[in-house]
Amino acid sequence: MILYDAQRHIFHLQTEEFSYVMQILEDGQLIHRYFGQRVNYFGDHPLVLLNRSFSPNPTASDRTYSLDTQLLEYSTNGLGDFRESAIAVSYEDGSSLDLRYRQHRIYKGKKALAGLPSSYGDDDQVESLEIDLYDDYLDLTVTLFYSLFPETNMLAKSVKVRAGQRAVCLEKVLSLSLDLPDSAYQVHTLNGRYAQEKLWTISELRQGKFSIESRRGASGHAQTPFIALADEQVTEDSGQVYSAHLIYSGNFVAFAEVNQLEMTRLGIGINDYHFRWRLEAGEEFQTPEALLSYTNRGFSGMTQTSHHFIRKHILSGKYKEKTRPILVNNWEATYFQFTEQKILELAEVASQAGIEMLVLDDGWFGHRDDDNSSLGDWFLYQAKLPNGLAHLVQKVNEKGLDFGLWFEPEMISEDSNLYRQHPDWAIQMAGRSHRFGREQLVLDLTKPEVCDYIVKSVTAVLESANISYVKWDMNRNITNPSDDLANDVKQEFYHRYMLGLYDILERLTKAFPEVLFESCSGGGGRYDLGMLCYMPQTWTSDNTDAISRLSIQEGTSLIYPTLTMGAHVSAVPNHQVGRLTPLETRGHVAMMGNLGFELDLTKLSTQDLSGIKEQVKTYKAIRDTIQLGDFYRLSTKSENEKAYCQVSSNRDQAVLTYVKILAQPESPISRIKLKGLDPDACYDCDLLGRSYYGDELMRIGLDMPLIQQDYQSVQYLFNKKRGENL
Repeated sequence: MILYDAQRHIFHLQTEEFSYVMQILEDGQLIHRYFGQRVNYFGDHPLVLLNRSFSPNPTASDRTYSLDTQLLEYSTNGLGDFRESAIAVSYEDGSSLDLRYRQHRIYKGKKALAGLPSSYGDDDQVESLEIDLYDDYLDLTVTLFYSLFPETNMLAKSVKVRAGQRAVCLEKVLSLSLDLPDSAYQVHTLNGRYAQEKLWTISELRQGKFSIESRRGASGHAQTPFIALADEQVTEDSGQVYSAHLIYSGNFVAFAEVNQLEMTRLGIGINDYHFRWRLEAGEEFQTPEALLSYTNRGFSGMTQTSHHFIRKHILSGKYKEKTRPILVNNWEATYFQFTEQKILELAEVASQAGIEMLVLDDGWFGHRDDDNSSLGDWFLYQAKLPNGLAHLVQKVNEKGLDFGLWFEPEMISEDSNLYRQHPDWAIQMAGRSHRFGREQLVLDLTKPEVCDYIVKSVTAVLESANISYVKWDMNRNITNPSDDLANDVKQEFYHRYMLGLYDILERLTKAFPEVLFESCSGGGGRYDLGMLCYMPQTWTSDNTDAISRLSIQEGTSLIYPTLTMGAHVSAVPNHQVGRLTPLETRGHVAMMGNLGFELDLTKLSTQDLSGIKEQVKTYKAIRDTIQLGDFYRLSTKSENEKAYCQVSSNRDQAVLTYVKILAQPESPISRIKLKGLDPDACYDCDLLGRSYYGDELMRIGLDMPLIQQDYQSVQYLFNKKRGENL
């Protein structure tokens, strides 16, 4: 709930787990007072007022009050707070900004953000607060938006800036700024690179600033728009964790700054790199939305909060909480060299194995036989598919499979009809030559006519055949950005690109609500909450090696639910790292996400095909638990082994996956303790031929088999007994 004490000018936002408190001072400054474990009432706790040397004071008579030593709710530039500000402006005669409280509004429900993806909730699920801060010299209003989701322990925050009678340039505007009174934290982020995304990284927090960012025009493989501060002694199950997400898919920054008084400022928002947004009189700028949460239940608590919130308040449409189909993708089976006959042969074997969908990847359009041509020409490559796309889809459907198709709509090839007709549609800077990546360029989505073309061309394909799934790829970051509106004060291109992309996605996903859209950017290069608002599934990584996927999927699991995570079984030697892993292990790892296959089923041995049929059968029995249940990382003796438990929402079923990476001589026995079970229930395990009580599995644990080969795994399925005891 959101409470306002008019006498003390205190806002108190409460969820089931945390309290968030702000106060308006007599001079109109909005001060942050507390964020942490829920309290029933925030009493008359005085501000810390100290005479600090070299800390500027608003009045000459009071040396104890300085913005540089206070916890601020939304910090500004130029008035004596020397930390990283949340907002910075410039105007014709200065650059300081003095924001004071003007008014506020509290109401049920939540407003959508114009042109941007955001969380959502019904009136009984969310309550909102708007606080207007005002600079009377500039006639500038900054509105802070707070939407509280009490049951899911999340606070959504965003900012809108409105110019009054004077023009102003935004140099920076963050979505979230949080001041904490201490600094005994470690910083947790998800870093990496192409084919090794979402690596859980822990960094020390010291005086000064720690930051991550993207300048690529996409959230990127290297960083994820997420940051967490956690107690130094935090565990999976206990300790304080403050976490912040950004619902945005473009350039972002996230930082944690410790000042000279060991106070910490946490911030996240649009990167101010190549960002300068001019507001004429009366114009507005809306930031993306940030999500803020707190738990004292360790990383497992943060994970459960994030997973539940994303499933209930980020994902939308038909596939919001609908299980995903088991698919086979032809990419690693054929790459560009496929024919209609080959695709139908693949579909036939897939159907026999119980697979539910076939996805035709890159190479079906234009005259594309490699990655040097045809992007932008979204019409059928007749030489490969002479009978037409609708015919192919019908034949695949007749085999009992749904059909999916790959697109890369944001890109253009120089060797394409589209480029020959509209060379100016490619992002380019006057006087500069193109910079190529994968022999392709990026379309300029700041142009409405380009966005219209993409919507029209993709719509024509989707309407031409019974297509159930779209894999939306993006394999190239932005270079040579340029504004058609450019002058010495505007640097708006990167954000306008994202607004164009979101407009395209909004139009297409609304026009085709029955289609499952999966986002991809060379794998996980744009795996973020902005994309998940439109596309409820992401291709986690182009790296399909089971052992590499352990760290990739574990980092992803820190904040993103399994329902959003594509995971495939591929051939060996693995195409990315050359590793040889058993089919069983590849299956067990892929079954921790949305199971698919990325190999040529027509070339498998009878034994391997039988193994895949068994994997498909097993996955169908556990799919609801894997995709819609709760995910737990389990404690192991070393990084050489990994264990995870996935439990159905009603706690009737649990799946334990254990992987031993390298064999070791005389290795100790690993005892794994499960989580999330009903402690009083009895669970059968057919593989072990016996039953266990939930508390037995969670408190005593289960001994793993002694494994004497590399890259081995086991998967145990536990089903709750009905109406009987051991």
